[in-house]
Amino acid sequence: MEYLGSKTIETDRLILKAQLMEEQKKLWEILMIPEVNRYFLTVPSKFRDKLKDWNIQEKYYEEEMKHAKDNNVFKWIIFLKETGECIGRISCHEATSENSEITDSNIRGVGWIIDPKYQSRGYGTEASKAMIDFMFLECKIAKIITGAAICNPASWKIMEKSGFERKKETKTIQYTFLDEPTEIYCYELTRDKYLLFNKNS
Repeated sequence: MEYLGSKTIETDRLILKAQLMEEQKKLWEILMIPEVNRYFLTVPSKFRDKLKDWNIQEKYYEEEMKHAKDNNVFKWIIFLKETGECIGRISCHEATSENSEITDSNIRGVGWIIDPKYQSRGYGTEASKAMIDFMFLECKIAKIITGAAICNPASWKIMEKSGFERKKETKTIQYTFLDEPTEIYCYELTRDKYLLFNKNS
């Protein structure tokens, strides 16, 4: 794996940039929207009340931003190229948050949030494709594993458009802001399959 950090990435309509503190409150406000955080695993559910308190979260983000440009951090803010507005965040993190038994840094997980005002316009698909291209082609990771709630087709359809393979098994996880466990589809995509998928698409 090549540790290149959160290099700026441009698409037709978007710019993905390494995180800065200036945008964190806006991103936190997006995350606090119920239709955004419903299927987002941020922290164990017992900490959800702390997550809702900006005064607590601000201190956490200040510490996190000290390392936002480290070469082993792959987290981006999504900006609209036309207006410069922050509309969400996307990341490619170590897979331990997806499966605690995985310790290989060449296997990653992914996640993203998009402001509901800008959903259903293809921005999530555009940002995820750009990020996945970067991680496979430039950082040369081996595999991405992830999951999406079965009842959240907006998320898993992005994965399938990007070439992810849905596994036969499902699993149940506890999302941060939901009281009951949720059944999810499990997906994976290897570098070789991604290169083949893009060659044939």
